[in-house]
Amino acid sequence: MTQTQTGTAPEVAASATPTSDALLYTRNVTVDYGKHRALKETNLEFGSGTCTALIGPSGCGKSTFLRCLNLMNREIEGCVVGGEMFYHGEEYNQSKYDTYSLRKSIGMVFQQPNPFHKSIYENVAFAPKKHGNTNKAALDQLVEESLKAAAIWDEVKDKLHDSAYALSGGQQQRLCIARTLAMHPDVVLMDEPCSALDPIATLAIEETIRDMADKGICVIIVTHNMEQAGRVSDKTAFFLLGEMVEFGDTDQIFNRPKDKRLEDYLTGRFG
Repeated sequence: MTQTQTGTAPEVAASATPTSDALLYTRNVTVDYGKHRALKETNLEFGSGTCTALIGPSGCGKSTFLRCLNLMNREIEGCVVGGEMFYHGEEYNQSKYDTYSLRKSIGMVFQQPNPFHKSIYENVAFAPKKHGNTNKAALDQLVEESLKAAAIWDEVKDKLHDSAYALSGGQQQRLCIARTLAMHPDVVLMDEPCSALDPIATLAIEETIRDMADKGICVIIVTHNMEQAGRVSDKTAFFLLGEMVEFGDTDQIFNRPKDKRLEDYLTGRFG
């Protein structure tokens, strides 16, 4: 089914018969910008409690694919996403699918930290309030739990009402992760979340990623850092020129690649 550019409505489509027991999976997903095909037919599956790394050279389609998974490409004028995407067995690549509800469960953390112009507390509490959680005690507990899950509570617990912009870049990124976790998503998408961070902040983010997966969240991360992919991921998919070339266990991908193009990429012959 091809996504159209007609906006959203609160209703969702009827469930399709699933062909996989994965939490999230795609069938022949493509992305076109006019006559240019940025992503060829892509079939991938993602399970609960796993971290999957999407790797490949710049412009290979990995971020384009990632943005499909929470329907962000829908907001790009002239972008058409084809194929099918299933979440909990329901096909959701449809113009009438409610992205507001979808993004409660499929959260996203971007390359650059993007905290709101609000306090640390309000950054985390903002979305739950929008979705109807107005109980002060419950919000206090949720904010604390989310900041702890993002491994930043001890650093900010005494300054919750200070501006988020007083935090360092690494702290801001962990705050953005806490903001995402406050909605209790079962999928978290991460687009180069450590690219702007120093090694110490990067390690903190990586530990948070592994902790999320270990607690049952499905994490999907785009990264150019091969060492990072090896450290945090259970599965890895290699993209090249808009094509998903190879997918498998991270150990197999890095140590026993099947496709010559992947081997060339890993050994630095291109990319």
